Amino acid sequence: MKKMKLSTIYLFIVFVILYAPIFYLMFFSFNSGGKMYHFEQFTLDWYRELFHDTRLLIIVLNTVIIALLSSVISTILGVFGAIAIWYVRKNYQKSLLLSFNNVLIVSPDVIIGASFLIMFTVVGIKLGFTSVLLSHIAFSVPIVVIMVLPKLQEMSSSLIDAAQDLGAGRREILTKVILPYITPGIFAGFFMALTYSLDDFAVTFFVTGNGFSTLSVEIYSLARRGISLNINALSTLLFLFTIILVIGYYFIVTKRNGRAVGLGARK
Repeated sequence: MKKMKLSTIYLFIVFVILYAPIFYLMFFSFNSGGKMYHFEQFTLDWYRELFHDTRLLIIVLNTVIIALLSSVISTILGVFGAIAIWYVRKNYQKSLLLSFNNVLIVSPDVIIGASFLIMFTVVGIKLGFTSVLLSHIAFSVPIVVIMVLPKLQEMSSSLIDAAQDLGAGRREILTKVILPYITPGIFAGFFMALTYSLDDFAVTFFVTGNGFSTLSVEIYSLARRGISLNINALSTLLFLFTIILVIGYYFIVTKRNGRAVGLGARK
């Protein structure tokens, strides 16, 4: 009982530390006084001002388009990359490929961003939409691989052997055996890539050009000018959007697991 109480208290303290600054920021986004230390009166003026800012709405649209495009492309590349690594039979080759895959995950974002900046400058790619999209795809692919590969490793080779015995070709094995089995990992990789793309700052900061920006870079620019509750309102909406994504992913996984359990019970 004591262990349970201590663990509960510990978790409570951890969640308070994590979420208190966010809720503090959200609370003062409704402050009419325009300050972060004295709440005067409830207002939605900061949200109205936010939605009347055409430039900021364009930046939101840019961020969403970049996140969706990079997530879709990186999910496709990451799934086939994970399958390719899974098919490698020699352990040292598989470990080498995984090490190369993990470089972009463990490397500091500043180094990655600077590397992309140098590469785009040398190749002649203009900084802007294309450079940001390519960068987000590059650092999202390893994340998708990491999320998909465990599902592939869980899959029994007898499933593929059975499909081959029934006359299935490589395409049928891929589309009717492998992809349906690893679907939870694909969804997990997609949502992880989406959230990483939405909140990335360090890499995006290096590869954005004049006339193009994303929300993370714009919030940084606004924060440097001084305290503005527009930042609070924008951050609140971003946090709520992230919560909706997490809940959506949770319901998708729960629904799929429920179907799997139902099918197992019928058998």
